[in-house]
Amino acid sequence: TNQLRKEANLPLLPPNRNDTEVTVENRVAIAARSRLPMEIHDISESLSECQSTMVREALAKGSAALAVRLPGLSGKLGSKEFDSEGAQLPRLGRELSSAAKLAGVAGIFHSDELPAYGISEEDVTQIRGFLNITDEDAFAFCVAPNWQAKLAMESVIHRSRIAYHRIPKEVRNVVIRKGQPEDGTTSALRPLPGGARMYPETDIPLQEISIERWEDLRSKLPPTSEERMERLKALDISSNQAEAILNAEIDDTLFDGIEGNLRLPAKPWASALLELGTSNVQALSVAVHLRESGLITKDGIDALVRSSEDVKPENMIEWMTNEASLRGFVPADSSEVEKVVEDILGEKADMVNEKGMAAMGPLMGVVMARLGGSADGKIVSKALREKISEMMNQ
Repeated sequence: TNQLRKEANLPLLPPNRNDTEVTVENRVAIAARSRLPMEIHDISESLSECQSTMVREALAKGSAALAVRLPGLSGKLGSKEFDSEGAQLPRLGRELSSAAKLAGVAGIFHSDELPAYGISEEDVTQIRGFLNITDEDAFAFCVAPNWQAKLAMESVIHRSRIAYHRIPKEVRNVVIRKGQPEDGTTSALRPLPGGARMYPETDIPLQEISIERWEDLRSKLPPTSEERMERLKALDISSNQAEAILNAEIDDTLFDGIEGNLRLPAKPWASALLELGTSNVQALSVAVHLRESGLITKDGIDALVRSSEDVKPENMIEWMTNEASLRGFVPADSSEVEKVVEDILGEKADMVNEKGMAAMGPLMGVVMARLGGSADGKIVSKALREKISEMMNQ
């Protein structure tokens, strides 16, 4: 550990575990994560022609060969060192292997023990080239079903980072070879149990899960936040809307409206969900549909949705259309808009002559108020601009 820390210009461990400072260890942990990033690489092609029967057969059955870089660890994985009494100290390679085995793999290959086991010097060179590592760097890989190999390699990285710290307090297993302990060598077995029970995990029977069952379960997992965001980015909505939709966890509701029978446009549907909520999605979706079809006004959406709690879904479109007509939430037609615009411009001719197009802003509010919110702002704006332009050109 201190050798690794020295090479990384990090504070050395004090002789006594009790003198360890949390702030120093936090700094070391950050450095270890930086030196050993969680990057896993598929090297199956690099091993397709290797001489190892085990590797070839596993790859032929659909397994993957996944590898990780171990920067600065060349020569530190497989070296045997002994304490003052001649007992063999834990080897880092064995620590990594025992961590990987917790994922259920038979073991790992690491660069300090290669070439061997049917992995040739040419294979090693090819792997080093693929991983783009130097002579000071090591690597480790395992061959297993993709999901299992990934878990194993993640464990290898986590355990490699721990090499920059003291060996954690944990339950360790004495390594047995031919019925005898090998110089007291141990390997990680499991984390220390909690204080409530000494071995709570022994109460839970192991359950074998086939690869097919595991893959079936994985295929049914919900998408990650990153995957959900990528799906939202493909829509015609702003980045702020996408982030708000994701944070509110209503992206499924958004897509239900877009892909459902009403085929709602993404932007107005997203705006309606964010502004008015999801307490009555059925009514809200119908209101947005009618609004985009030009049958109700924007101001009518909230009022109609609030009044629709007792309306059956199959009657919602008919009820909302009739209710909009009764309550004055039907948009004004273009001829009515033009008439109101002409009336207002006749009353405010002096303002138009004085300000020209700058009168658009104040007059827009006057026209909308006269129409009682029953007109589309875009239609009013277009009509107002055209009429002012005609007046200025006369």
